[in-house]
Amino acid sequence: MNIHEYQGKSILKSYGVAIQEGIVAETAEAAVDAAKELQKQTGTGWWVVKAQIHAGGRGKGGGVKLAKSLDEVKDIASKIIGMQLITPQTGKEGKKVNKVLIAQDVYYPGETKTAEFYMSVLLNRNTGRNIIMYSTEGGMDIEEVAAKTPHLIFKEEVDPAVGLQGFQTRRIAFNLGLSGSAFKEMTKFVANLFRAYDGIDASMFEINPVLKTSDNKIIAVDAKVNLDENALYRHPKYAEMRDITEEDPTEVEAGEHNLNYVKLDGNVGCMVNGAGLAMATMDIIKLAGGFPANFLDVGGTANAARVEQAFRIILKDPNVKAILVNIFGGIVRCDRVAQGIVDAYKNIGEIPVPIIVRLQGTNAVEARKIIDESGLKVFPATLLKEAADLVNQVLSN
Repeated sequence: MNIHEYQGKSILKSYGVAIQEGIVAETAEAAVDAAKELQKQTGTGWWVVKAQIHAGGRGKGGGVKLAKSLDEVKDIASKIIGMQLITPQTGKEGKKVNKVLIAQDVYYPGETKTAEFYMSVLLNRNTGRNIIMYSTEGGMDIEEVAAKTPHLIFKEEVDPAVGLQGFQTRRIAFNLGLSGSAFKEMTKFVANLFRAYDGIDASMFEINPVLKTSDNKIIAVDAKVNLDENALYRHPKYAEMRDITEEDPTEVEAGEHNLNYVKLDGNVGCMVNGAGLAMATMDIIKLAGGFPANFLDVGGTANAARVEQAFRIILKDPNVKAILVNIFGGIVRCDRVAQGIVDAYKNIGEIPVPIIVRLQGTNAVEARKIIDESGLKVFPATLLKEAADLVNQVLSN
């Protein structure tokens, strides 16, 4: 689960990580009030107005701007709030900005002795250990740094048996070229950052940039945080940070019906039980000349009602030209799925695209009989290749 920058910073602060202070606002007037309050708290006379969406590259799209007066705060906030912000991570459709963060300007005017670093904590899936990835090239896309100057990216792997060690935080500070009080501040920053990552069961913490100020403070200027949804039951207050306006509405609806759904850009809808079979089905569709329109796992206990809801969700995508239902009856009974398909036809009305159905396993014979006797526009299949050929056939017509 992704959360906003201001939410990620609040978590960091609770773990003792120094942050760029800020106050969130949903209107231009509230933005001015936030700027005034921030001025009282920090003494800052300049502010940064930052769009709050679940995507990086906001500055490139015009979603991060410096304001040098309260009038500028109001003007900039009024333009950013409500805009459709397009960044390299949003796609061409962009994302609507519903709120902004009014943050203190931590780049002291006229000062040149600052430095920006990149730092993230995430799981190295090759080793099964958490790593801290960092670079002296903060403020840039890490992908660009990796491509052009890979020697400037460092990694510190953490042994889960002993946790992050002091010598590792010191090595990070040394590799970043720090000394004196900045060196000590960075070691504390790294230790607290890792504590936050581990403490909230995050799957990623990315801070770009980490700023060394001219007076040697180390501050998180940004915070991109992803929480492990499987662990949210242990952190109900963080689960409340979910912003469904930032998510695909169809995926949100699917989640409400306990369906695992991810929208894709193809033309063949998929309804499958089990993630492995779903991936194989998507491969079959591609080999047959089509493109998967979604990943949809109805689960191992699919019933007629869930199958009907799955159809409704798939049909919300206007790009879908055919639907492939591929069910293996282990726990789930194939005849129940077949009845769900028939009920969906009756309740939804005429389904405008052809449906290819492959039901194998428990009560597959009964399921085939239900489909054959339904009189519906459904193409039954037994083998995976047969299902693939039918997909190709209906797409060609």
